Amino acid sequence: MSTSHVTPSSPGSNAQQNTQQNAAATGTCPPMPDVSMPNTSMPHTSTPSASTPHTSTSSRSASKPTPPSTGRLLPLFCLLSVGLLLGITATLVKFALVEGWAPLAFLSWGLGGGSLMLLALSFIVRKPPAPTRSQLPFYLISSLISIAVPQAIIFAAVPHVGASFVSLCLALPPLLTYALALFLRMERLRLLRAVGITSGLAGASLLAIAKLQGTPDNPGWIALALLGPVVIALGNIYRTKRWPPGASAVSLAPGLLGIGAAMLFTWTLIVGTPMTPGNGSAFAIWLVVGQMLLFCVSYSLFFVLQVIAGPVYLSQCGSVGAVSGAAIAIAVFGEPAGALVLIGTAAILAGVLMVSRG
Repeated sequence: MSTSHVTPSSPGSNAQQNTQQNAAATGTCPPMPDVSMPNTSMPHTSTPSASTPHTSTSSRSASKPTPPSTGRLLPLFCLLSVGLLLGITATLVKFALVEGWAPLAFLSWGLGGGSLMLLALSFIVRKPPAPTRSQLPFYLISSLISIAVPQAIIFAAVPHVGASFVSLCLALPPLLTYALALFLRMERLRLLRAVGITSGLAGASLLAIAKLQGTPDNPGWIALALLGPVVIALGNIYRTKRWPPGASAVSLAPGLLGIGAAMLFTWTLIVGTPMTPGNGSAFAIWLVVGQMLLFCVSYSLFFVLQVIAGPVYLSQCGSVGAVSGAAIAIAVFGEPAGALVLIGTAAILAGVLMVSRG
């Protein structure tokens, strides 16, 4: 960085002043504030002081969930909206099953239609997808561990363990995401957050015990449902570390959903899953159209939240989905809510609160 400031002093003092300014510029220049964001609008080649190791930038992203430039209202709005839509989705699957939809077929059509809606939205806001060859691994891995696998687990598990249990499992990703961030040295160990992780895992254990008491023949599906949050947490960490520089959430979302849908369509064709509803009613068609719209809105807000708030804050949308989904399932479908379920729910929500405040 060149200095052009000239003062009416002697040549000797000018030389000394320039030397001090250059030393200060190279020794104490703070890093760019936007470098810690997964999606940065700053040029990738910035000042030398910004070229810090990748793990340190991710640490700032994970430990500062709400950047000052966005305030608190936008991240909070995205968090509550995505969480509510997650709860509605888990319940909507129940109606789809009644109408004769196979869970994975309903999911595949929902993701495929949602990706087309997001593609249209990206052109409307003039941020269409512009994938490059170097971004292909990001698209494939993110679609697999962020969309195809966790959504398939959620949709397939609902008929076997209930929508309320699946929704409550969605409260675990915040705790697991923070644990992974600690393991990868993206976060510092904090006592309150550590207690929160323990509380959340204890709550999940109570939920599993409650379901084992009611449905002893489904331990495999209970274990699979509890595996879903682990995959979601892995996706949160991976996207934060590998988010393409300069890419916007609107431009990436259509491709991620589209590739995830293609993966699921391929799998359903291999295993011979029927791709149409059993009774072919108009309500069954409207259900899948509604799911397409839910995916379009929820994933557009989800990836915006990824960009502006980081992985730990982002993952808390699962807690909102847990509460809303369980409440809807209990109220609409009459699913039981025993003492263990209530205690487990309280432990999970307490853990989420401690992780977010820690």
